[in-house]
Amino acid sequence: MQIDGRFWLTKEGQSFLGAGRIELLERIDKTGSINAAAKEMKMSYKAAWERINGMNALADQPLIDRLTGGKGGGGTKLTPYARELIATFHRFNELHRQFIDRFAEAGNDPERLARILSRTFLTTSARNQLPATLISIEEKGLNGILTLSLTGSHTIQSIITMKSIRNMGLTIGCDLYAIIKSSDVTIVTDPPKNDEPMNALKGTINRIESQDETDEITFALDLFTELIALMNPKDTKKLSEGMNAYALISPKHIIIGL
Repeated sequence: MQIDGRFWLTKEGQSFLGAGRIELLERIDKTGSINAAAKEMKMSYKAAWERINGMNALADQPLIDRLTGGKGGGGTKLTPYARELIATFHRFNELHRQFIDRFAEAGNDPERLARILSRTFLTTSARNQLPATLISIEEKGLNGILTLSLTGSHTIQSIITMKSIRNMGLTIGCDLYAIIKSSDVTIVTDPPKNDEPMNALKGTINRIESQDETDEITFALDLFTELIALMNPKDTKKLSEGMNAYALISPKHIIIGL
């Protein structure tokens, strides 16, 4: 059993935008024709037109412009307002999916979900905020080594002071966040061979984007968990999208949040 949910935007108590309606608008934008868009979606022209009319009736501005005559023989195009709505819907839908995915760690346990819902959502500048469960605490002088279980099969270690552990009231089994700055994540093709404690998480490089003098790497640990790494381009020359690799993170660079 999995927690899931669908995202809709309503207006005046009526359904306004959903995935199907957004797809229809996008296909109209691509084909320049309501009829062609309807055929691609295997629906009748009448059904497509009724959806458009329903959206137009609730929208603050028209969503489509009808073109007549001319060299292309007429057609249909989206208004700038419609394109703004599409972008807004996709952003909200992405955030909704992240919200739902965060609950995946609850599994079939409603009480655990209640604890997750009761957490204060964090607002930090760190790009990586991973839901985790504390599975062990090892005291080592002034510091404690925390072993955390992430969603999926990955475990990581964090080193913080014992004073912080006591002040935060951390106990075995509690739910928390592993917070990691993107500049503290390094993606490599092979696991480290030195003796320095290091988290080495195996995964796949989903995307590499160049920004000024920095490469941003989106690294998937599993279906639900991604890491963002910011690296110098000279260190990413051997990396490519779709490649299996390792994310290296020092335990000292993992901050704990509740």
